Amino acid sequence: MEILYTPFLLLFIIVTLLFLLRVLLFRTSLIYITKKWWRSIEDCFHVYQFFKVPEFNESMHENQLYQKVSIYLSSLASMEDSDYTNLFTGKKSNDITLHLDPNQVIDDCFLGARVSWIKDDKSDTTSCRTLVLKVRRADKRRILRPYLQHIHITSDEVEQKKKGSKLYINLDSHEQNRRWRSVPFNHPSTFDTIVMDSDLKNKLISDLESFLKTKQYYHRLGRAWKRSYLLYGPSGTGKSSFVAAMANFIGYDVYDIDLSRVLDDSDLKTLLLRTTSKSVILIEDLDRFLMEKSTGVSLSGVLNFMDGILNACCAEERIMVFTMNGKDHVDPAILRPGRIDVHIHFPLCDFAAFKTLACSYLGVKDHKLFPQVEEIFLTGASLSPAEIGELMLANRNSPSRALKSVITALQTDGDGRGSLNIRRQWTDNSSRKSTEDSGEHSGIFSREGVHAMKDFRKLYGLLRFKSTKISESFDMTPDRKDGQSYELGLAHDVLALHNLKFMQITSAYLTTLRITYATKRTIDNQNV
Repeated sequence: MEILYTPFLLLFIIVTLLFLLRVLLFRTSLIYITKKWWRSIEDCFHVYQFFKVPEFNESMHENQLYQKVSIYLSSLASMEDSDYTNLFTGKKSNDITLHLDPNQVIDDCFLGARVSWIKDDKSDTTSCRTLVLKVRRADKRRILRPYLQHIHITSDEVEQKKKGSKLYINLDSHEQNRRWRSVPFNHPSTFDTIVMDSDLKNKLISDLESFLKTKQYYHRLGRAWKRSYLLYGPSGTGKSSFVAAMANFIGYDVYDIDLSRVLDDSDLKTLLLRTTSKSVILIEDLDRFLMEKSTGVSLSGVLNFMDGILNACCAEERIMVFTMNGKDHVDPAILRPGRIDVHIHFPLCDFAAFKTLACSYLGVKDHKLFPQVEEIFLTGASLSPAEIGELMLANRNSPSRALKSVITALQTDGDGRGSLNIRRQWTDNSSRKSTEDSGEHSGIFSREGVHAMKDFRKLYGLLRFKSTKISESFDMTPDRKDGQSYELGLAHDVLALHNLKFMQITSAYLTTLRITYATKRTIDNQNV
């Protein structure tokens, strides 16, 4: 037993001593002193090379590499562990930057090799400050060039994050010396706040991330490293907010080109020449400009701006975004691949987008009024996300009141806007008919047609909740008086269809009923 007891006792003593030694080293400064001693001993068995990076070159011009190394070193975590560190206020009041103290040494690791930087303020030839890189001779050939490239890339990223994005707007063409004016880009929109189909949003995010990583791939294909997007849809559907979210996501500046201030094609090229890399170049309402042609910029100039030889040379690392209300009447040459890489449609609000807005503005994920809102959307009624968001914002303290205001707006102002193409076709055909019959092209659809549709929305609400009372109050006999309003006649037709699942009537048939009612009323006025 004594033989077994003795080894266990020795093991326990050894473990206890190791634990106490660890506590002693890490709870005091002995661990740092030990590391310094060990590094000094290790340095005696290696040969080092030193590379100086002066602040100014021989012509007393500023050395850009010195600035990049300084930015890189200030971003290292090991800077905080150094013996002496200078603290400075950054460009923003809440930013603190770290800088090396004279003759201070800071260590860094790259590809498994340890390097050191020394700030030397004493130079034999010049009085400028110098950063000295200390590298083992055995590691120099393997890591020196990749390490300097790594410093360039990292310092650019750090500087881009620190300076923040800017919004540039073009000035009038007579101000040749200064074509852009900038302001800080502080738009709060992000991909989390915009209302968009989640699958489409994820695809666009992946597309942007892929673009940022494919510089070498684009160059291998012989193409300029740029990407172009077309955002089209009615006003208020979130196109501008999407551009802001895109710029915030990738950290690019935004150049907003106002074509009304551009003198001619050459002036447009000059604006492109004076943009910088890592930027989003935006032209809004391009379709309206092409239709109005309010400036000296030609269609050929726009085409060359989008995909000409100058674009290939000067649009490197840029994203070009064009917005339109619709692309049906746009020249196909503008929409071809190469000029437009990605087409994104921004539709009017549907029920899925409505629920997203309700969750964001009102904090409501479900409500007893949601089924009624969904049924109204199914009839083809719709509003833009901006219009619905404004109603919710005005009534944000009462979700029920906000939803009721949206329902009222959909029933009165959202008459068939969810099926604009169908309505446009019926309107064109009926306008030609009414012109032949009465000679008044706009009377039916600009005034009477709108009131008829609003009356129909009101009748629909009555049919939805009080169909029994309505059926008893309406006279269904063929002996209807001549003075009875056509609203009742339309209600008779709708009520007959109510028992055949009224909600399944298509938007086209609803428009037919509206046109029939308006035509009857016109004929009646002519007879009178």
